[in-house]
Amino acid sequence: MVSKNQAENKDSDSRAGFGMSQSRSGAPPGQDPEDTVETLGDDELVDLQAELKESNTDEVLERLDRELVGLVPIKTRIREIAALLLVDRLRNRYGLASTRPSLHMSFTGSPGTGKTTVAMRMAELLHRLGYIRKGHLVSVTRDDLVGQYVGHTAPKTKEVVKRAMGGVLFIDEAYYLYREDNERDYGQETIEILLQMMENEREDLVVILAGYKDRMDSFFQSNPGMGSRIAHHLDFPDYDIDELLAIGDLILEQENYELTDEARTLFHEYLERRKGQPRFANARSVRNALERARLRQASRLLSSTSEKVGKDDLVRILPEDIASSRVFNESDEVGEAGEATTDDADADQADAS
Repeated sequence: MVSKNQAENKDSDSRAGFGMSQSRSGAPPGQDPEDTVETLGDDELVDLQAELKESNTDEVLERLDRELVGLVPIKTRIREIAALLLVDRLRNRYGLASTRPSLHMSFTGSPGTGKTTVAMRMAELLHRLGYIRKGHLVSVTRDDLVGQYVGHTAPKTKEVVKRAMGGVLFIDEAYYLYREDNERDYGQETIEILLQMMENEREDLVVILAGYKDRMDSFFQSNPGMGSRIAHHLDFPDYDIDELLAIGDLILEQENYELTDEARTLFHEYLERRKGQPRFANARSVRNALERARLRQASRLLSSTSEKVGKDDLVRILPEDIASSRVFNESDEVGEAGEATTDDADADQADAS
């Protein structure tokens, strides 16, 4: 196992030139030198909008707008990064000395705030701009990277990194890689390998570390080598009630359901109550609540004395499908009618983990 001191020494040795690597042979970053594009003359002009359209980055950004409600600061930052990379690519075509910007990132925020979705779109964006070869996302946690005995961790971590090469490695709850109270923990070995890969393979691999902000801050303080390699820190805010309702509308529209006006009013109240409870997980809690409402709707329809139902009956979610949630009566036992065998918080927790 590599010690913490060894890690810091290696980090010091590798800081020269940190964050910026020289572009190769005039080729756009991430592309093979053999694919070098024609260099532009000093007097030639470039149509920026045409370049933007050709890269198809607008398509990715528009999809991000459709998929995620709110998150204006995050979307603005993603657009800024896309603009920087596009301009950087154009600079290469003029033969201007250019360095590849550091692209490793940190996404902080509560569960269900859109971090994984943004990471997927970022991978797609980087691929379309030619900064990574494949544009895929490999999402992992500590269990996927850290072994349980001597000699187990290195091959395990390297195998994950190998799968992520040419794309984005997304490490959720990255702070669990480091356990301050256990110097013999194998997570430090994983951190060592990641540091090396983030430095040596930064033209073919982008690493995104994610988790709660306070825990990620502590992680970076304990692992300055890791923190110094992160160029972009994006903090995802919790959704407010109106945004959560809009997320619910989006989910229902995609699944061909709708809330009646009364059910929508009750769902608003549900969200206000649920938001104040433990283990609330933003968009995931909305999705879980609507999944349970669908269960209650189906049970209600099957238990109805009416022999026939119409399309509207299958689409509409009524107030009683919301009202029987345990959130409205916390004293009820788990497993009450309509709650199956789980409660809202347990489902949200399972989905957020």
